[in-house]
Amino acid sequence: MKYLHLIVLGLIICSSTVVKAQDKKVKLHQVVMQLNSADTAVWSGMLGNIRNFQKVWPGNVAIEVVVHGKALNFLVASKSHLVSEIEAMTKLGVVFNACENTMNKYGIRKDMLIPTVSSVPSGVAELVIKQEEGWSYLKTGY
Repeated sequence: MKYLHLIVLGLIICSSTVVKAQDKKVKLHQVVMQLNSADTAVWSGMLGNIRNFQKVWPGNVAIEVVVHGKALNFLVASKSHLVSEIEAMTKLGVVFNACENTMNKYGIRKDMLIPTVSSVPSGVAELVIKQEEGWSYLKTGY
């Protein structure tokens, strides 16, 4: 009887490990990242974070970057030094959204943005909506 308990316990442990391993493969992680810094080192660091997410969860991570405030130049084609990296990440499914409130404040039109970039009416409202939908929130920068 003692051995039967050990066998049952072993089967329970093994089956829970298998279920956990399967969960890791099918779980889609959803991450919304806030960028509002004019510091170009922060911009590069954020792109590094995105690459790391994609390495850890290849094919299992949805990422949206919400850009507002002083970071808007990150998405302005004529002012960003990271245009090719942003376009490449967009092709991999990363969504970059510019805040239209910020665009209006600084006189930036949609045609001035990197062509693969989208926009949202309010960056901060977009962050709240994503969190309400269950997305994980990551503030980039300092």
